[in-house]
Amino acid sequence: MPNNLNNWTYRDVIDVLKEYGFHLNHTRGSHHYFIGTVAKTLRQVCVPYHGSIAIKPRTMKGIMLQSGMSKEQWFQ
Repeated sequence: MPNNLNNWTYRDVIDVLKEYGFHLNHTRGSHHYFIGTVAKTLRQVCVPYHGSIAIKPRTMKGIMLQSGMSKEQWFQ
């Protein structure tokens, strides 16, 4: 896994989300929506899928906020 917000790919994000119990809910175009429970709260996370292209840092920050997981959980 990357150590900062740069160079995250779709596969990296999905691996972390699945590790914490998220699963694919639905797809709309190139955006995949995952749902899971974090701290007894149901969360929905939208992850853009554009092949092996890296996700932009600002988008990655939004994904992290949507998930409700701490930075430590993301950067293990």
